[in-house]
Amino acid sequence: MDLPVIDLDVYLNNPVDSPEVKAECEKAAKALITYGALVLHDSRVAEKDNETFLDLLEDYFAQPEEELRKDERPELSYQIGVTLENTEKPKCAVDEPCLNVIQRLAPEERPLDISGHHPDPKCRFFWRMAEQPPYETKFPGLNADNVVPQAPHIKERWNPAMQQWGTSMKSAVEGLTEMTAVGLGLPAGSFKDAGKYGPHLLAPTASDLVKYGQKDTILAGFHTDLNFLTIHGRSRYPGLHIWARNTGKRIAVKIPPGNYLLVQAGKQLEHITGGLIKAGFHEVVVNERTVEVIEKRKQQFPDRPLIRISSTFFWHLNSDHDLAPILKLAEEAHRLRAEQFNLGRDEGEEKTYPPMKVGELVQEELKHIALMA
Repeated sequence: MDLPVIDLDVYLNNPVDSPEVKAECEKAAKALITYGALVLHDSRVAEKDNETFLDLLEDYFAQPEEELRKDERPELSYQIGVTLENTEKPKCAVDEPCLNVIQRLAPEERPLDISGHHPDPKCRFFWRMAEQPPYETKFPGLNADNVVPQAPHIKERWNPAMQQWGTSMKSAVEGLTEMTAVGLGLPAGSFKDAGKYGPHLLAPTASDLVKYGQKDTILAGFHTDLNFLTIHGRSRYPGLHIWARNTGKRIAVKIPPGNYLLVQAGKQLEHITGGLIKAGFHEVVVNERTVEVIEKRKQQFPDRPLIRISSTFFWHLNSDHDLAPILKLAEEAHRLRAEQFNLGRDEGEEKTYPPMKVGELVQEELKHIALMA
């Protein structure tokens, strides 16, 4: 199954009130409502910047563990710097609503079993791509200064590569926030303005495929993301599966080469739309295609580290933003839920979305995945 492709160029190069823009924005909103994900085309994005980024992160995570630990900040809930493997736990393993989602899937469409609640064998690095709020935030731990790795062969390349690729993905996803708002019948800046000072994170994950390259190894267990929108560049290794909301089908993600990015809805977008757009479930596993690419890269690039890097960016609303469902979107969510039920698609117990600060939602989610005490 192919995800809808949304062309950001249409939005950027035409008047916002033109029929072309209106149609493309409505297509974007519909894609997020239906699938919780879409493929975004943005001609400003350069694949070579992604390649430079992937090379850098492969070299970084190939360093000895004692070198990586210098960049760890557990006192900040790992929201900056490195998180080493076997730290983060998939929330779904012990979360009843999430387990119910899995139970409602057809057996052949379910994710790999996470019931043991083992931590994910993945590492991660969080690099903040945010403007400092001009006010004193109530969530300083979510808005901390960046950590720069100090190894000489990494340090000199770090800032240019991280900033170049991070800026490209941030620009793309912010364009999509405007398109989504317009497609939902809101002013274009509704979401973008609420995320002006969000703690956005360039957030590559790394999986050692020498240690964890066996078929059916779970690299990141079935979960949703806690932010507003997640955007991915192409990884060198397949293995990302997503679940479309309205079909219950597992989709093996294929991002076309070139100026294309994958975008998924997160918890903050679900909350502000009252469940009209649902946070997209996904997992990263070693599948048959992953094993094939591992063998191919061993032959083609024998001197390169065998590490799967995800080219990922988490876009957030401001931590201090008052998060509550937009009334007309919540009403549409209620109508859509009833429509789904009448079609025989049970979405489980209806969720509530109480008013809260965005930072409170983030902190609650971090506790569930064992990153915050």
